[in-house]
Amino acid sequence: MIDSSAKVAPTARIHPHAVIGAGCVVGEYCVIESDVVLGAGNIFEPYVYVKRWTTLGERNEVSAGTALGTDPLDKGFTGERSYLKIGNANKIREHYTISRGTQPESETIVGDENYIMTSGHIAHNCKIGSRCVIASCALVAGYAEVEDQAFISGGVVIHQYSKIGRLAMIGGNTRVNSDVPPYFLYSDFNIAAKGLNLVGLRRAGFKAGEVASLKTAYKLLYKSGLKLEEALQRIEAEVPTEHTLHLVEFVRSSKRGICRE
Repeated sequence: MIDSSAKVAPTARIHPHAVIGAGCVVGEYCVIESDVVLGAGNIFEPYVYVKRWTTLGERNEVSAGTALGTDPLDKGFTGERSYLKIGNANKIREHYTISRGTQPESETIVGDENYIMTSGHIAHNCKIGSRCVIASCALVAGYAEVEDQAFISGGVVIHQYSKIGRLAMIGGNTRVNSDVPPYFLYSDFNIAAKGLNLVGLRRAGFKAGEVASLKTAYKLLYKSGLKLEEALQRIEAEVPTEHTLHLVEFVRSSKRGICRE
């Protein structure tokens, strides 16, 4: 079950029922349990531990001391089969933990091309999109969702069931205890909106007109004094673009409520 082109250190321990794809590199003292599947080109530094029912796509880089597919930190966990599914080309740095789902056959999902920094945790049943940055010591509690290209700074703590929108940026040491609409910048201990995530939008290739529409939407949502539904209706009527309509849909679908005074 180990491809002939894979390089496995002599001190690594790989269960016979694990699958190791072409070109993988498994470093010293790594442990890979049964029912693990690694696609082609994954690179594991020493001391990576991958527990059973974990799947990685291709070209992921996992640094030393990381544990993937750990049992969920949930008193309701019964020990039955659940999953961690990680996509392609992610970088997961040192001393990180990602848990699998709590309920039988449930899953934790991490997308593609994420940069996940050191010493943090993604809990059971989370859904992380693609091309996100999760900085060091950030903690993502169970059932949280993070849309594509979000930036979560160091020391951020995200309450369970919270949802973070696309291209949102959350400043360091912020407590996320409500849903966070996309495209905007947030900070303070109790999370509060501070304007547009201009740096993230520019890096993502947003044009001046698209940014201007989001500025108008931000003012209507956070600065107008309108009731929430009135603000959303004004956004739909005055600046109906792909991104502003995604913003409106995100807010309307929120179950916890968005961060808004």
